[in-house]
Amino acid sequence: MPNSQLIAVLFMVLSMVSYQISASFAKQLFLVLDPLTVVTLRLCFASILIVLMFRSWKIIKRLPYLKWKNLLFYSGSVCLMNVLFYASLGKLPQGIAVGLEFLGPLTLALLSIKQKSDYIWVCLAIFGIALMVPWQDATAQNFSYIGAAFALGAGVCWAIYIYYGQKVVRQNIGMHALSIAIVLSAMVLLPISTVHNPDALLQTQYWGKALLIALLATAIPYALDLLALKRLSKMSYGTLSSLSPALAVVSGMLLLNEHITTVQMVALVCIMLASIGVTFRAKNTEQGD
Repeated sequence: MPNSQLIAVLFMVLSMVSYQISASFAKQLFLVLDPLTVVTLRLCFASILIVLMFRSWKIIKRLPYLKWKNLLFYSGSVCLMNVLFYASLGKLPQGIAVGLEFLGPLTLALLSIKQKSDYIWVCLAIFGIALMVPWQDATAQNFSYIGAAFALGAGVCWAIYIYYGQKVVRQNIGMHALSIAIVLSAMVLLPISTVHNPDALLQTQYWGKALLIALLATAIPYALDLLALKRLSKMSYGTLSSLSPALAVVSGMLLLNEHITTVQMVALVCIMLASIGVTFRAKNTEQGD
């Protein structure tokens, strides 16, 4: 592997590690703040960081001329995805929450398959889901059906985010689209959280950790992703992204003392293999076309 690609892989892994650490820190905050307050604080700080990072004030003059339908769907998916994912973190081990959320973009990729042989990846994903759920023990401490519903909902939002993200890209506003999405998300959630739990928002002793979470979940990952994408192919990027559930498990174990069953670990491996398989298949299809 050339040095430039090796560095890109390192950037990509560091990006995912940064995001998973942010999720673990966010879950630690759930001991003193509710998930909605945590995600609101994170997005408020993230909106400031991301605007400064991409100098998004340059886009202000173009705002009246943008196609806002796609941008609003894109922004709405970002907002709801974050709320549902943090809600799932409050009820599930981090590894399981990320694994179930990962099914969203995986399903979107599976919908594009054209050959019957590709359905092996569908079977792997379904098998993974089946193994994830403790069917014989609905009260298992490391599983919650409500939490699973939140995580799957976040996955659906992730798929919508990808779908409308591809449409937003055509507007040629670059990373400013992400700035708009995060700022709008913060603007929507701030008044809701103010009504829901105003006292929690004003507990300034937790703002420092919320800022750190925003930095680890937004500024650092996106910066590293941009550096990685300049050197990696889409196939390599997609394959490496499949490591997210495993990194989530490790982060949950080290920072939260969370443990999942062996069967659930096998389930995550099935989901990751399905994702890698679809990524390679999509690359081969593109080369064939």
